[in-house]
Amino acid sequence: MTIADLFPLLPIMLISTVVVLTLFAIAFYRNHFLTAVLTSIGLLGACVSTIAVYPFAPRQVTRLIIIDGYSIFYMALIFGADFVVTLLSYRYLELLEENPEEYYVLLLLGALGSAVIVASSHFASFFLGLEILSVSLYALIAYNRNGPLGIEAGVKYLVLAATSDAFLLFGIALIYADTGFLDFAQIAQVAGSGHAGLIIPGTGLLIVGLGFKLSLVPFHMWTPDVYEGAPAPITGFLASVSKGAVFALMLRYFTRVDIHTNNSLVLVFTVIAVASMFGGNLLALMQNHVKRLLAYSSIAHFGYLLTAFLASGSLAVTATSYYLVAYFVTILGAFGVITSLSSAGGEPDLLASYRGLFWTRPLLGGVFAAMLLSLAGIPLTAGFVGKFYVLAAGIGSHLWLLVISLIMSSVIGLFYYLRIISVMFSKVTEDSKDTGLSDVSGLAAAGLALTMLTLLLVWLGVYPSTLIELIQKMMSSFA
Repeated sequence: MTIADLFPLLPIMLISTVVVLTLFAIAFYRNHFLTAVLTSIGLLGACVSTIAVYPFAPRQVTRLIIIDGYSIFYMALIFGADFVVTLLSYRYLELLEENPEEYYVLLLLGALGSAVIVASSHFASFFLGLEILSVSLYALIAYNRNGPLGIEAGVKYLVLAATSDAFLLFGIALIYADTGFLDFAQIAQVAGSGHAGLIIPGTGLLIVGLGFKLSLVPFHMWTPDVYEGAPAPITGFLASVSKGAVFALMLRYFTRVDIHTNNSLVLVFTVIAVASMFGGNLLALMQNHVKRLLAYSSIAHFGYLLTAFLASGSLAVTATSYYLVAYFVTILGAFGVITSLSSAGGEPDLLASYRGLFWTRPLLGGVFAAMLLSLAGIPLTAGFVGKFYVLAAGIGSHLWLLVISLIMSSVIGLFYYLRIISVMFSKVTEDSKDTGLSDVSGLAAAGLALTMLTLLLVWLGVYPSTLIELIQKMMSSFA
């Protein structure tokens, strides 16, 4: 590695420095506001630094990290999403009896691990980044130790994540035993030569591990319990940053290896995609718990993403990237509303807690309705444009089974999203006036985050060309 290699690593080095500075700040002076400000400035600085390093891309930094338009785009997305989670978390942490400062260190570590994942071109760096992300999530999920489900959710995620890591490592070991390489490009060369051997079973185990991280069917059983038990801002982080980073890595690896040359792998991903679309939506239909409903919904959305993942051509990468941006904005907005409605007594869990929300708190009710409509793929929202591009990618590659499954399962999903909206628009009865929801006055940080997300939601739905052009420019050299 030379000095010239260091500057492209600026976003990763900057976020690592902020982690250390935050630890020192906590050690010498505990102050929640100061720690939150330091975290926010660090994340914004790391996000801006991605612009500075773009002229130097693409650059391979050793065999482990590649800084290209693809990794820069996703790093900026991750840091931006983590900044939104920081804003949403401030008042939420004020309600907890736990010390809030360590929370921000863990949040920064999660962003660091995710950034390493999306910039990885080697299985060693991928697993290093994955473990940094996972270790921070173990603690963040169980951060509210006084909650009834926090510790349980943390333990479940710990045990099942460790199991999925075992599958990942065994799969990587088989691939290495057969090819002698851990570098994606070199593995792709061996796979492209027609050599099979242990690559196929190794890839199968890899799919199992990645399927767990993305909560795809049939590796999804942990999702509703962990979403329910984790603090609302962390649920948003888990649903967006954590899953988005892993999906970006999966797209990079299987694009290099060219999954379309192996019909068996295409069939496996097709079955998983169809099962995730229908399984996630059908299970969400039976939920009266909003966070569990959104958990099953997220399973379906990553099933939709597999349609673009299995498509070929440049439109596939563009559709996947746009959909992930739209999903980040929407799911963070949805969990941001849940966070803003939380009180010292807990989070609004049941669907009945949202009865009449539009009449009692019209701004939050309007934001939540917009986010749900985007998740449903209603026109003039970012979610609609995202689904349109995914469908276009699927149709362009003649993936008719996936296209039909996406359309049919989306109709199913529309029912439970509209169900929540109808409850929010219902008349407030005497029994539902006191729902335990907190007053939202003074939520400056959360209000700023929700305002930005809502504006982005509408802008991306009405005028998507700017983001599409940016994605196409950033992904022009992706391989």
